[in-house]
Amino acid sequence: MTSNGSRGAGISVAVVGGGIGGLTAALALLRLGIDAHVYEQAAELSEVGAGVQISPNASRVLHGLGLAEDLARTGVKPAALHQRRWDDGRTLTRAPLAGPLEETFGFPHYLMHRADLLAALAARLPAGRIRLGHRLTGLTDHGDRVEARFANGARVEAGVLVGADGIHSPTRALLFGPEHPRFTGCVAYRGLVPAERLRALELETTTQLWMGPGGHFVHYFVAGGRLVNFVAITEQDTWTRESWTDRRAAADALATFEGWHPQVRAIMEAVDETYLWALFDRTPLPRWSTGGVTLLGDACHAMLPFMAQGAAMAIEDAATLAACLASEGRPGLGRYEAERVPRTARVHALSTANKARFHLPDGPEQRERDAGMAAGASGLSLDAMAWIYGHDAFGHSTR
Repeated sequence: MTSNGSRGAGISVAVVGGGIGGLTAALALLRLGIDAHVYEQAAELSEVGAGVQISPNASRVLHGLGLAEDLARTGVKPAALHQRRWDDGRTLTRAPLAGPLEETFGFPHYLMHRADLLAALAARLPAGRIRLGHRLTGLTDHGDRVEARFANGARVEAGVLVGADGIHSPTRALLFGPEHPRFTGCVAYRGLVPAERLRALELETTTQLWMGPGGHFVHYFVAGGRLVNFVAITEQDTWTRESWTDRRAAADALATFEGWHPQVRAIMEAVDETYLWALFDRTPLPRWSTGGVTLLGDACHAMLPFMAQGAAMAIEDAATLAACLASEGRPGLGRYEAERVPRTARVHALSTANKARFHLPDGPEQRERDAGMAAGASGLSLDAMAWIYGHDAFGHSTR
């Protein structure tokens, strides 16, 4: 991808937030000849240890940005998505990934450690493009430029400012006023286990999702197969702690999943420590932009992780934003929003619906769900997923 002398080549972009979406946006903009800098509030780039799924719609973007070798080195290609019953391990459905998915959509599906992906993105950015210790405190849109003010006293001007600053986005609050994310009634225990500790389980290289009453459990390999990432999600009524990520004893997770299949429990027993995350979302915003300021990723469409598309949607946002700004300059924000809002809202709705489907209590509805999945009614066929996996975020909308 190179600049073609388009209208956007003369503008500058300030990206607020140095997560996966923000770094992808900066890299995509620079590849298209647009001057871009990232302003991250933290003192260093870091990710709490957790896995992320990079489906073909996202790997298409990342390959286009030159990350194919990085993904191949640190990512894992799962053979299938294997959905199972919580107590006896019975297969409910098994959808092929790896070869069939790559052959159909042209790009792989990867399972990755978030820190590996973040490091790969940061390494591709030229020196000096990431400014750490910059917490956004104010914005002024002067019509032809946006002034950003930071807690450290720095002031920056750019033609466009992009808020890629997460679910607690200061950019969104400055644009549209304060809004509190909604606790979804779900919390997630997350952990990473050295794969060698689990050798006796003879785990397949698949994404395994175990469905049970009031919760589900997901595990897969990351970090080139050296680690097993797990997410154990359960329901609770309230969340009162200020932190979203508390260190918790593995015994807490085990107690929550009492009676689950021995494989599930063996994985949790092998972890040194777990983090407990509260899962929040928000009603998708009907608009993301005001003047020369727009939003990206969780800042505008935070969603439950039950479609494994949160990071992928942010990566898609980044690619589409870069393409729109490159072709139209600042007015391209209107097209960016028009293309992304309906698609992300659709994925958000399906992610929310999966909470009920995954967590059915044992009984008639659960048996009906299981029978439908066994009959191939899970919606996981390659044809059914084409609208997600086949999307070209650099090109045109397929919503």
